[in-house]
Amino acid sequence: MRVRLVNEKIETLRLLDEVASDDRGATAIFVGTVRNKNDGRTVTAIEYSAYDAMAESEMLAIINEAGERFDSPHVVVEHRLGLLQVGDASIVIAAAHERRAQAMGAMHYVIEEFKLRVPIWKLEHYEDGSRVWIDPTRGRAA
Repeated sequence: MRVRLVNEKIETLRLLDEVASDDRGATAIFVGTVRNKNDGRTVTAIEYSAYDAMAESEMLAIINEAGERFDSPHVVVEHRLGLLQVGDASIVIAAAHERRAQAMGAMHYVIEEFKLRVPIWKLEHYEDGSRVWIDPTRGRAA
């Protein structure tokens, strides 16, 4: 179980290797990437910033909750900060467990709770040169 805020490219395969084990038959992974459109506007980049100490503390609390709810899956999360281009990974969550339901459930729980609780903010940059702060809880999937 590990969380980390990073300023460099997230190495997805390294996170997968970190949760892999012969006794874990299921691995779920979520990779959140910067998309090129939002609300009908062309996005060129997103700038992520955080209150680092509080963000990492809340991230750790969330993966610990996932461990309790989903029978102790192994979860690793990295969230990237700074200026990211379209297609860059902003967050990677890897969750592994003996069973797929627990691995997938933990991964889903983690991303949904991150969106609600972790103090990470995003500033979208648009094709026309404008920038807008985006509410991370808007459009939350159920």
